[in-house]
Amino acid sequence: MNKKTLVLALAATLLALSFPAEAQQPTKVFRIGYLVPSDPASESIRAEGIRLALRERGYVERQNIATEYRYAEGKLDRFSELAAELVRFKVDIIVVAGGIPLIRAAKNASKTIPIVMSAGSDPVEAGLVESLAHPGGNVTGITSLNRELGGKRLELLKEAVPKLARVAVLYDPAISGTVKEVLPAAARALKLTLQPWEVRTSEDFNRVFAAMGKQRPDGLYVTASPLMANNLKRIAGLALKSRLPSVYGNKEFADAGGLIYYGADQAESYKRVAYFVDRILKGAKPADLPVEQLTKVEFAINLQTAKKIGLMIPPNVLARADKVIK
Repeated sequence: MNKKTLVLALAATLLALSFPAEAQQPTKVFRIGYLVPSDPASESIRAEGIRLALRERGYVERQNIATEYRYAEGKLDRFSELAAELVRFKVDIIVVAGGIPLIRAAKNASKTIPIVMSAGSDPVEAGLVESLAHPGGNVTGITSLNRELGGKRLELLKEAVPKLARVAVLYDPAISGTVKEVLPAAARALKLTLQPWEVRTSEDFNRVFAAMGKQRPDGLYVTASPLMANNLKRIAGLALKSRLPSVYGNKEFADAGGLIYYGADQAESYKRVAYFVDRILKGAKPADLPVEQLTKVEFAINLQTAKKIGLMIPPNVLARADKVIK
């Protein structure tokens, strides 16, 4: 073999070896921070839904994404601390699975890390984005109509329980907008009397339900808050024990034994969160991604619970349910 042939053979060998080396270059692993107001058990369904939606877009845990979870366990005073932890961990993006206080904590912790919100009634009013069409900062994602649907929930509870006259309202005073601004007008229109019950800590529920029983309400409305979400099984269990028909804006309550859920279509929300995460990880800026309002709602009835409390759901109400838990 002459010198020229030897050089060409060596070059060809080096070129061939370079292709596997390029193919084996490590895939970038994006760090996703997941900030949640409740605990892992209460959050498991939503976390799994978002994980599967991300997988459909090609993001697989431990392959090209690594998720850092932070759970506030219903404690508002932990929001800022947990958000700061994710910032120190240098995540590429933060997904906030909670309302306005949690989104604000994340935004206060960082003005540069992209934040995708998966809830929050009015981010414009809260000052988190400049407008829905042009967020203008590092926050975008989806908003719910949770507060706006408060009147409809009362209406559905009334239809399910035609003799409904007195409704106990369980709420956290730290997040009381629905109780003060939405429900009173709806209650007047439906000729219902509201009985507000304040709950500040997890230790208050047994005491409040015991006192509530003395006023003999005909139904229970549970407002949305981190405290409620973190105690959903306890609340649903106490409502069942008290034989109270109950309505919620969080689907996990119905799965845990609550009677009625009416709120945003959860499956759709998971897909839209994954869409925003995907766009941002591929280079889009939150400021340029319009905030989406979820308008598709879901109505679920837990028929097992209805039977346990001796309630016959009218056929016309049952027929309208998107999901019936039997």
